[in-house]
Amino acid sequence: MSKNINVALIGNPNTGKTSVFNQLTGLNQKVGNYPGITVEKKEGICKLPRGVKAHVLDLPGTYSLNTTSLDESVVVELLLNKNDKDYPDVAVVISDIENLKRNLLLFTQIKDLQIPAVLVINMADRMTRKGISIDIELLEKKLDTKIALVSTRKGQGIERVKELIANYKSLSSKPNTNTSRISPEYFARLQKTFPQEDLYKLWLVITQDVNFMPIEKKRIQDATSFSTKSKNELKKLQHKETVIRYQFINGILKEAYKVDLQSAKGLRASLDKVLTHKVFGYLIFCIILLTIFQAIFEWSSYPSDWIDIQFSMAGEWVKDTLPSGVFTNLLAEGIIAGIKGIAVFIPQIAFLFLFISLLEESGYMSRVVFLMDKLMRPFGLSGKSVVPLISGTACAIPAVMATRTIENWKERLITILVVPFTTCSARLPVYLILIALVIPKGSFLGLSYQALTLMLLYLLGFGMAILSAMLLNKYLKIQNKSLFMIEMPTYRLPLFKNVFYTVLEKTKSFVFGAGKIILAISIILWFLGSNGFSEEFKNAEEIVTQRIEKNGLNNYSKNYIKNSLIAFEKSPDPELIQSAKDSLDIVKLRLTEKAIAQEITSFKLEHSYIGYAGKAIEPIVKPLGYDWKIGIAVLTSFAAREVFVGTLATIYSVGNDEEETIKNRMAAELDNSGNKPLFNLASGISLMLFYAFAMQCMSTLAVVKRETNSWKWPLYQLVFMSGFAYLVALVAYQVLK
Repeated sequence: MSKNINVALIGNPNTGKTSVFNQLTGLNQKVGNYPGITVEKKEGICKLPRGVKAHVLDLPGTYSLNTTSLDESVVVELLLNKNDKDYPDVAVVISDIENLKRNLLLFTQIKDLQIPAVLVINMADRMTRKGISIDIELLEKKLDTKIALVSTRKGQGIERVKELIANYKSLSSKPNTNTSRISPEYFARLQKTFPQEDLYKLWLVITQDVNFMPIEKKRIQDATSFSTKSKNELKKLQHKETVIRYQFINGILKEAYKVDLQSAKGLRASLDKVLTHKVFGYLIFCIILLTIFQAIFEWSSYPSDWIDIQFSMAGEWVKDTLPSGVFTNLLAEGIIAGIKGIAVFIPQIAFLFLFISLLEESGYMSRVVFLMDKLMRPFGLSGKSVVPLISGTACAIPAVMATRTIENWKERLITILVVPFTTCSARLPVYLILIALVIPKGSFLGLSYQALTLMLLYLLGFGMAILSAMLLNKYLKIQNKSLFMIEMPTYRLPLFKNVFYTVLEKTKSFVFGAGKIILAISIILWFLGSNGFSEEFKNAEEIVTQRIEKNGLNNYSKNYIKNSLIAFEKSPDPELIQSAKDSLDIVKLRLTEKAIAQEITSFKLEHSYIGYAGKAIEPIVKPLGYDWKIGIAVLTSFAAREVFVGTLATIYSVGNDEEETIKNRMAAELDNSGNKPLFNLASGISLMLFYAFAMQCMSTLAVVKRETNSWKWPLYQLVFMSGFAYLVALVAYQVLK
């Protein structure tokens, strides 16, 4: 065969369509977006009998071809456009054994488009437990198709599906129903106007809000202006169409589908009463959330630390092995460090999607969405906004991606715009250091002031997200007529293969999407911090050496040597000892050499491109209580918030020393007057509030651009959040100082 068979997997949500897709394609699949829109496109290759291959497209879930969302429009547009490269040679309609009646509505619509269609009845392993029996032969005859009875959980029936796809040319493409019965006169006029076109396709073009058709919608409406019907009249005809289809379906199922109602009873109703209870439902949800995020932070720390160590070792190996020079520095401090900045997030991202996938696969997430909908509605959000807002406490990138489940564009856009306000894990290093510096020790009702401050910062972020959502809902001029509908799927044990593919694809999306931005920014920051145009930068070593010979080491270097010697006497540092004969004077000499190197590094950074940038922005940040050094850290952390600590570590010449040393150095830093600490209560609170509200994550901006398909919204985010953060930080400092 010269080309692959184009296969479209179509079905209602929660019918196991993704499971069938995974069984057919395995790892031969990729995920992207449809051109020009943000709807996810999943496609893969399936090997069929006799060496034939199929290009399988997993279309978004839809209940019918009467579209209500962007996802459903994608399905209709593809099925009506024979010129599309993905137009299916055969449609595989996935249904589930318990909701066959509802699923067959979509099947009859696809059959009426005269596309060869195979019916796959999934979850066949539940038939005995649910008291269901089916006469497959009779059902095939009545629907004029071929049927595959499948259980993806047990891996049964997939070979039958492959066989039917390979033999798609033998399938009947005759319609199941006669749509013109709903209004014979109207359809007769329509057929007379367009005698060469299929009648049911014309009907869909007229009634559906879709963007591209083989027949232009405007041309049809102009040509039929003599008999144009109002929206209400068209809706009534759609309802009549649905009634006719269900009459046809009911007649078939009455003969071919039997259910023993006594056997069908189970625990589902009892579980739903508890999990969606107006009190216990929220309590159970909170417990699950606490467990999940505790597990994320605890479990991800081990692989993240291991990855961090391995990349640090790789950087050191490159420096020790390759000849010193620009290329080696770029490789070790730019590229490897940049890749490390991507890789250390992978465990956190993977664990987050693991738990979300487990909740979705089990059927519990649909209950959460239902539970939270009433709570979120007054703020312009829906129950489906809860998942992204929760995900945002780990990382905003997967949280923004998680908004794809929200059908209504306004609700989805608002959720995307407010998610970055929730306190992500990247803010934690900043918060922990600043709280330790400026918040005194002590307790209130058994809780320390420092712990309460951290909790308040989390609540502040979530509160700002909700407040912003309410304002956006009021002022965004986007039509927002939506009816919240969600199906409560049957409870089931998660299928390992589905969970595995979900985690793999979402993690890959992060690494190859946002990862490219992180790497690029890291290389740019390395270049700006490693180069300069001034004579001071070029002659830094000579200038600092002469200064030390004349005035001695600076106060920080003296304290560094003193504290290091005290620590060394208590517990000798193997890095400072090269042999057992080394004396304390030799160790002191090595510490002095290290301190001199650190002062040179600090001086070079001050006179690098990024150092001058810090000096340039100092007048802007000075009203907030910051100096040029904090200004550099704030500037670099617009790439990623966690860069703040690393930047200050470099500026304060502590290299790779431990975090406690950074805290001590920051605590010893004086303001421009030289009379009081730079990091005091006023400047510390100002800095924490700035980080609580500012949009400081280029990767998140890149993902928002991809999800909204426009730079307008991420730029609005950047300007508004940063401007608001500056204003709040300014007021806080001026009041508290």
